Amino acid sequence: MPSPRRLILALGLIALAVSASALAAPADDGHGSQAKRVVGYFTEWGIYGRNYLVKNVATSGSAARLNAINYAFAKVEPVDPDTSNSNVVCKIADAWADYQKPWSADQSVDGQEATAGPILGNFQQLRALKQKYPRLKVLISLGGWTFSKYFSEAAMTEQSRKAFVSSCVDLFIKGNIGSPGAAAGIFDGIDIDWEWPGSEGNAGNIISPDDRANLTKLLAEFRRQLDDYGKTTGRSYLLTQFLPAAPAKIDAGFEVNQIFRYLDFATVQGYDLHGAWESTTNHQSNLFISRGDPSSPHFSVDDTVQAYLSRGAPADELVVGVPFYSRGWTGVAPANRGLFQPSSGPAHGTWEAGVEDYKVAKGFLESGFARYQDGRAGAAWLFDGTTFWTFDDPHVMRTKAHYVDKNALGGIMFWELSGDTADGELIRAIADGLADD
Repeated sequence: MPSPRRLILALGLIALAVSASALAAPADDGHGSQAKRVVGYFTEWGIYGRNYLVKNVATSGSAARLNAINYAFAKVEPVDPDTSNSNVVCKIADAWADYQKPWSADQSVDGQEATAGPILGNFQQLRALKQKYPRLKVLISLGGWTFSKYFSEAAMTEQSRKAFVSSCVDLFIKGNIGSPGAAAGIFDGIDIDWEWPGSEGNAGNIISPDDRANLTKLLAEFRRQLDDYGKTTGRSYLLTQFLPAAPAKIDAGFEVNQIFRYLDFATVQGYDLHGAWESTTNHQSNLFISRGDPSSPHFSVDDTVQAYLSRGAPADELVVGVPFYSRGWTGVAPANRGLFQPSSGPAHGTWEAGVEDYKVAKGFLESGFARYQDGRAGAAWLFDGTTFWTFDDPHVMRTKAHYVDKNALGGIMFWELSGDTADGELIRAIADGLADD
């Protein structure tokens, strides 16, 4: 029989492992079904113009409803971008925002001034948020649209994969930022946001026909190194992947029937199906194909989900993405209340042409816009006779939550936290919708 001290230690390690892996296998909700994941992105740059702080995740009520935060983004880049054949590694994208910015008491999650220490910035605040909400997990998201250029090189060989993964684990999981272990315990896992293996993403990205197979090998290496390190800490670390909507991108870049051996779950692009890069208005995040949709090929959330299921993805590990922002066109013809009509270009947006946060778009209802609903598509939009905004509001979010439950999917992910209202209107609708069933 083990000594009481050893038994207590063993039970403590088991508890840590169970806690860390809770997101990988959602707990039973008490009604004979598994609880669904709610995953939201926090953008490091949101603390600037948007003035959205980690504190706001708590004050909005979002932290209490989230299972995980994906922190966007870390760089994927050669050690020396100006030197050929140097290893691709994980790097901090914005040192000031990530771990250097001090906080006054009124800016802080815990109401305490944070002006000294090895880790400040968003990382220090995420640590404070996790102390307040112990069930919340935080993952570092690698790449994204802007920083995916070198993923192909990172995944290319056994040596490059080992070096890359080791750098990511060292920096973000072991927390060796500034001084050894300074950021340890902040991140509970790694989210891979490679846009896109085997097909075009941001201009200048490196693409190889071997990307598809190499991604699987890269995920296997992440899983191996995370598990090996977890044996030394008594913790389980999460590994997730962001997946595209377009079938051509799926087949070019993802061995769907293999990658889930290594992933705890994957988040599926359920937005940007259409936008002002096209001249005709459309829904950007419709659940189903709308009658009369003139686009070709057609896109919908359901079509995307079915594409992954048909290729071997487990339903309960598919987490459906939803937008906390709208996409808009102006100079729109008034027929059909603006839907599927030609436009003169993108509508004005606060931060980007053709894009507006939900919290801003919601206010358009007070300035001459009317809300319309496409019940067949599970979508809504705003129109004032000339400007059109595709629009996911609480009603649409609840519809999507019910869809996730009906299809035994893994939950809902959203981009991104700062787009919601100050009282978390959208995430509340998601959480309530998932709890209804």
